[in-house]
Amino acid sequence: MFPGATASRADAAYVVVGAPLDISTSFRPGTRFGPERIRRFARPFDDYDRRTDLRFSDCSVHDHGDVRAWDDAPEYLAWLSGELGDVVRDDAVPLLLGGEHTVTAAGVEAVDPDVFVCLDAHLDLRESYDGNAYSHATVTRRVVDHASSLDADVGEAIILGARTGSPEEWERAEREDVTVVAPENVGDFDLEAHLDGRRAYLSVDIDAADPGFAPGTGTPEPFGLAPRELRDVVRAVAPHADGFDVVEVNDRDDGQAASLAAKLCREFVFAHADR
Repeated sequence: MFPGATASRADAAYVVVGAPLDISTSFRPGTRFGPERIRRFARPFDDYDRRTDLRFSDCSVHDHGDVRAWDDAPEYLAWLSGELGDVVRDDAVPLLLGGEHTVTAAGVEAVDPDVFVCLDAHLDLRESYDGNAYSHATVTRRVVDHASSLDADVGEAIILGARTGSPEEWERAEREDVTVVAPENVGDFDLEAHLDGRRAYLSVDIDAADPGFAPGTGTPEPFGLAPRELRDVVRAVAPHADGFDVVEVNDRDDGQAASLAAKLCREFVFAHADR
């Protein structure tokens, strides 16, 4: 159980759902261990948050446990979307713990936001990767170009911290429904003004952080964001968001990536509950 997630499902304002999908990772696998690892490295954190004067255990968080993954990504995403849709229909906010970034498509489908906000080292705007359209490298393309198949209507993707992509991805990113903010510009980007009252879904790929801070991820990419920069984005977007995920944590470090992921999940809850 995620520490402090003590509410019953019936009373929950937030529902933690683990999605340990780990089938398309192209460099270092291990995201199947992400959800439980995030829960484990949340254990040392104090329940009380000084900034918001809230206790996590008083924020009505429930831990649903993991939705067991299998090796058919389209079927799994459809099932996961149904589980997350139940959370939304119960007027609660899903907190999805990945798992590879592919699972984000299920969260977006369940929430159906106006804007997809993503912290990510990679553009993830490929049509397919190694012949696979259901890959961790295609998720943002699916969100913006295949909304009908996701039963969602996302008007824009905002990708914060991206620093790599193929020529075709950068070309796709030039269209008006995608906004890319380089790592060095994230601190100066006015997220609240850009959102302009639109409802968001926030996805945190932990590789948005520089690998010096979060080495336990599948495709580390240097020259990334510092933890405080990720925290500031989460705090800014949370009041506008109806869903959240943190993905791509694996077991290839001493807990740095999982600890950061767990802290960002808590920051989302505190900022959302305090809005």
